[in-house]
Amino acid sequence: MLEKLLRKKSIPKILADAEKGYGDHEPSLSKTLGVRDLTAFGIAAIIGAGIFSTIGKASADGGPAVIFLFIFTAIACSFAAFAYAEFASMVPVSGSAYTYSYVAFGELVAWIIGWSLIMEYAIGNITVAISWSDYFTGLMSSIRIPALDINGIHLPDWMTMDYLSAYKGHQHAEALINAGKSFNNLDEATRLANNAWITAPKIGNFHLVADLPALAIIIFITWLVYRGMKESRNASNAMVVVKLAVILLVLAVGVFYVDTANWDPFAPNGVSGVLKGVSAVFFAYIGFDAISTTAEECKDPQRDLPRGMMWAIIICTVLYVAIALVLTGMVNSSLLAVGDPLAFVFDQVDLKMISGIIAVSAVFAMASVLLVFQMGQPRIWMSMSRDGLLPKSFSRIHPKYKTPSFATIVVGFVVAVPSLFMNLTIVTDLCSIGTLFAFVVVCAGVLVLQNKPDVQRGKFKIPYANAKYFVPLLFAAMLFAAFTTFKTESNNFIFNTDKAYEPAVFVTSLDAAELKSVQNQIIENQSRVNIISRNPDAEAYLRKLEAPAYQKFLDESTVNADKKYDSGWSLFMHKIPMWIFIILCGVICYYSIVKNLSLIPVLGLLSCLYMMCELGISNWIGFGIWLLIGLVVYFLYGYKHSKLNQKEPSPSLDVKL
Repeated sequence: MLEKLLRKKSIPKILADAEKGYGDHEPSLSKTLGVRDLTAFGIAAIIGAGIFSTIGKASADGGPAVIFLFIFTAIACSFAAFAYAEFASMVPVSGSAYTYSYVAFGELVAWIIGWSLIMEYAIGNITVAISWSDYFTGLMSSIRIPALDINGIHLPDWMTMDYLSAYKGHQHAEALINAGKSFNNLDEATRLANNAWITAPKIGNFHLVADLPALAIIIFITWLVYRGMKESRNASNAMVVVKLAVILLVLAVGVFYVDTANWDPFAPNGVSGVLKGVSAVFFAYIGFDAISTTAEECKDPQRDLPRGMMWAIIICTVLYVAIALVLTGMVNSSLLAVGDPLAFVFDQVDLKMISGIIAVSAVFAMASVLLVFQMGQPRIWMSMSRDGLLPKSFSRIHPKYKTPSFATIVVGFVVAVPSLFMNLTIVTDLCSIGTLFAFVVVCAGVLVLQNKPDVQRGKFKIPYANAKYFVPLLFAAMLFAAFTTFKTESNNFIFNTDKAYEPAVFVTSLDAAELKSVQNQIIENQSRVNIISRNPDAEAYLRKLEAPAYQKFLDESTVNADKKYDSGWSLFMHKIPMWIFIILCGVICYYSIVKNLSLIPVLGLLSCLYMMCELGISNWIGFGIWLLIGLVVYFLYGYKHSKLNQKEPSPSLDVKL
């Protein structure tokens, strides 16, 4: 049983199948791509929702110091890029991490990676669609045609927001208003969500809230992909020119509106605030791995793929860092938690024309990214179907349009339906954890194959440095810093010390009697400094307190401890991913010494695993549920119908379309 689960595809077999047309592509693909084309393709895939949307939330959490997270993430992606490049050199066919895992680990792991890639592409497209919707609605509201008496086309809020965000925003707004905050003092995102909820039409008690622009763009892009719309090399290069032109315009104009006072403090929420943006920042780099799917179309994949990946990552990192500094310099970073941060900052400095140009460009730029990945998703399913792991319908090519028609339509539903009710944070986190898992497995695959003499090698090989001379020292330095510089934080982590809830969480959890008690305590504290307020804004007051003063306030409060502090199992479970990381660090140190592992893939594995652990237990649970669903599908269908399980393909489920 175990032997069958880990059955592998040999590199000669994969190459032979690709020549026969059993891979992702038809045979006789023209090899036309060079370094410049690959770099442009990487930039086209990377620069999308990351720089036009998710960078705002990351900057709001981390402040200007978020640039260090961009740099760290770029380094981690560079390590993973080396691993992808080595595999692409050994197996120069499409299929990316799915095919590489089939070679290194066998069928079960390949299925898991393929299933993870389904999450990456599908969830990533949901994120792009939601971001596109934000820019589209902003663009519509900025349309001014005096001759037709049009002063902006405003769609109702309930038509431009997902159900979950509206519901949570309404609950949050009610709790803050009950705590003494006026409606006008709510942040803009909460006001919009609350308005969407209360103005939405209802069927009984169900509120009809749905992000209809996101749904519309997904339907349109799916139709294009179904009809055989392909982005050629020249179109990709043109898209990069448009994106870079807009970004350079933002930098050139925005730098004159930078107020360095906004960079103080540089890390307003400390290290934890910077790390809070891990998923958003990593999401900004998702796409460079798509370059590996072009291996069959490269003139010299062994030479050009590594260079193309690295140049794409370097160029995008410089742009991300520059954009983050300009955004946080133009406005206070706390205001940037919006869906369209680039357009938003120019609205704040009353440059409506620049804001409009950005909105128009973002609408087209993100639609093109959506097209690229909406095309990639059916290709992954088609590859798995051709290996027998999915029904044959997923690999059927439309006789007229020459596209995987059934897979494309299913992908459209998989992306469109969740976009109506899932919010940006949830989908970004899920997409990031699925992609990071694929990166970890690819790096581990290089390590597994590094000393096997019977593996067919390509021309490119990761530069070797013995990890045993570096990784143990790095691990020791990490432990030393933990128990010296960060001794308090480390002790709190190890001994699971109670942690105070943030003011907004604390206030919104209180019932009427507890809230009255807290407000009376605030009134008493304010009276000591001659401030009289009959109905104080509890959340605003507590948020302005320094950490020691806030801790003292909670200690003196008569509210039950479980509403003031996170403790016990509810606190410990959030630390489980980090404990997993620490334990695996020790294991990898051991194998680095015993097996003389290569340094670069080891660092790639560790850095990507670390970012996975920063995403939080809820994302691990969601990812785990997704993998369990995938395993059920595999054992019900893929295990039996795998082409490695039979000499002749057995009849499989076939859906006519």
